[in-house]
Amino acid sequence: MEKVKQYQQAIIKILEDWLEVKTKDHTDIKNYLIADTERNHYQLLRMGWADESYVFNPLIHFDIIEGKIWLQVNNTDVDVAEDLVMAGIDRNDIVLGLQPPFVRPHTAYGVAS
Repeated sequence: MEKVKQYQQAIIKILEDWLEVKTKDHTDIKNYLIADTERNHYQLLRMGWADESYVFNPLIHFDIIEGKIWLQVNNTDVDVAEDLVMAGIDRNDIVLGLQPPFVRPHTAYGVAS
């Protein structure tokens, strides 16, 4: 349970840091942090209006599944999995869920058990 708490804190800190990142041209677009700590789903969502177009874009999504952090979505130009490593998370406890299962063993991160 202690490990899950550590993972939750690391994920939320990373997502909180992204809350302040704004789009350059559209001030009506905002970032939202969604954290379901009971079911272990965490998302940073960008939402709002860009001129006459509605924007609804999940930027980052993490899950904690069977004691590992799964990176499910990363629509940024930053390696947020590496941010987890910098926060003290073991590489083997990070799974790149956004990669096909046959690719995961060839990444610098863990695989599903």
